[in-house]
Amino acid sequence: MKKLILIIGLPLILISCGEAKKDSTEAILESNDVEKIQQKRDELTSQQVELEAEIKQLDAKLKEINPERNIPLVTSFEVESEKFDHFLELQGSVETKKNVVLNAEMSGVLERVYVEEGQKVSRGQRLASINDGGLSQQLAQMQTQLDLAKTTFERQKRLWDQKIGSEMQYLQAKSSYEGQVNAVNQMKSQVAKSVVTAPFSGVIDDIITEQGNVVSPGQTPILRLVNLDDMYIKTDVPESYISNVTEGKAVEVSFPVLGETVDTKIKQTGTYINPNNRTFNAEIEVPNKNKNIKPNLTARVKINDYTNEKAILVPQNIISENAEGQQYLYVLTETKGDTAVAKRVIIETGKSQGDKIEILKGLKNGDMIIQEGARSVKEGQTVKLINY
Repeated sequence: MKKLILIIGLPLILISCGEAKKDSTEAILESNDVEKIQQKRDELTSQQVELEAEIKQLDAKLKEINPERNIPLVTSFEVESEKFDHFLELQGSVETKKNVVLNAEMSGVLERVYVEEGQKVSRGQRLASINDGGLSQQLAQMQTQLDLAKTTFERQKRLWDQKIGSEMQYLQAKSSYEGQVNAVNQMKSQVAKSVVTAPFSGVIDDIITEQGNVVSPGQTPILRLVNLDDMYIKTDVPESYISNVTEGKAVEVSFPVLGETVDTKIKQTGTYINPNNRTFNAEIEVPNKNKNIKPNLTARVKINDYTNEKAILVPQNIISENAEGQQYLYVLTETKGDTAVAKRVIIETGKSQGDKIEILKGLKNGDMIIQEGARSVKEGQTVKLINY
C-alpha cells in the first residue's frame, strides 16, 4: 500500500515542481513574454501591499500591548561646570648655556693637561698649558726694561718738580716709561694665551686633544667643559600661540628615557618668528638637583596655554554634525520616571583635552545630556534611562 502511495504521489510532486518552476520569476524573465512579466509584477506588488498592511497592524498591536518595545535605551549625565586646563604638547631638547669647547688661542705644543675627564673644576682654574715659544723669556726681559724706564722716569720727575733739567728730558722719560708699560701688558696678554683656564665652574666632559700634540689658535679643540646647574629646555612654539605661551606659564616636562616628570615654568620666550616654520623659541627651566639630566636629552613638554575656571565639558564621542556643519548633541526634557524626550541642541565647542571638549554655547549647568545611545536617537523621540 505504501509503495502504491509513493508511486502515485511522485508524479504529482514532479508536476507541482514543474508548475512552480514554470511560474517562478526566473522562468518568466527567461520567457521574455511582456504580458507574463507584467502580470507577475502586478501579482508581487499586490502581495507587497497586503504584507505592509499586515505589518502595520502587527506594529500597532505590539505598541498597544508593549509600549516600551521600540524605545531606545540611553544613559545620561548632568552638566556641571569645572576648572579646565588646556595643555599645548610639544617636544624639545635639554640645553645649557654653560657647555663649551675650549680651543687653543695660540700655536704651539700642548705641554700639559692638568685635569681628567669627569673632574670638577672651579672658575679660573688652570686646565692646560701650551708651550709659548720663548714668550715668557721675552716678557722677563721687557719687565727688566720696564723697571729701568720706571726708575728713570721717577728720577726725572723729581728733578722736574724741583725745576731742574729740561722739560724735554722729563717728557722723553715719561713717554719711554708709558710705552714700556703698554709693551709689557701686551706681552702678558700673549703669554696668558698659553694657559687654558676654566671660564666657569663645571665638569670636564671630554679631553679632546692629548698633551704633546701641536695646536693652532681657533682650530684645535682641547677639552669640553659642562655645567649642569643652569639647564633649560628649548622648544619651537607655533606662532598661533604667541599670546598664550608667555613667560611664567606653568609647564609639565617629562623625560621618557629617565621615566621622570617635573613641574616647572617658562623662563623666556623669543621675540623672533622663524619664517621657515612660523614658530618662536621658548626656554623652559629644568631643575637638575640629581645631575641626571644631560644636554641634548629629549623632553616632552606640556604648556598650560589656556585655563577656564568654569568650563562645561562633555565627551567628544557624543557630538554629531548636521548637513550645515553645525555640531549638536541631545539633552533630556519632559523627564517622567525613567523615560524622557530627546531634544537636539546646537552647540559651539572650544578647546579639547584628551576625550573631553569644552562647550562654549548651547549648554548650562544642570542640563541632562544623553551619553550612551546618543547616536541612535532622533529629535523628539522618547527614550528610556537605564541609569535612572
